[in-house]
Amino acid sequence: MATRAARALRHPGNWVELGKFSVVGASGYLVNLGIYSALLKGAGLHYLANYWWNRHWTFRSQRGHVYYQGLRFLVVSLVALGANLGILHLLIVAGLGKIVAQAIAVVLVMPLNFVGNKLWSFRR
Repeated sequence: MATRAARALRHPGNWVELGKFSVVGASGYLVNLGIYSALLKGAGLHYLANYWWNRHWTFRSQRGHVYYQGLRFLVVSLVALGANLGILHLLIVAGLGKIVAQAIAVVLVMPLNFVGNKLWSFRR
């Protein structure tokens, strides 16, 4: 595994994909935080489906069956959401404000989300 990880770190294409994933994630991050902030006292909803952007831009060279990739993307998103909610809860219990806690939780979960999508959802 360490050898595979070392090879992956040396492959420039992986860094380009990480950069693209980060750009897509940053736009989702801003929208997510905006919606979360606006609806905090309402329904508390914060959701952004960015499967299309990741399929057609970030991981474009790794096209597979749209439905299988979509289902795997959903599973990774649900795992990431669960991790996000767990971290969010811990940060709020620790005394951070809800908006700041969400901002930190999203950043902390992003690597898990990227690796799950790179190695499973959109793998060749």
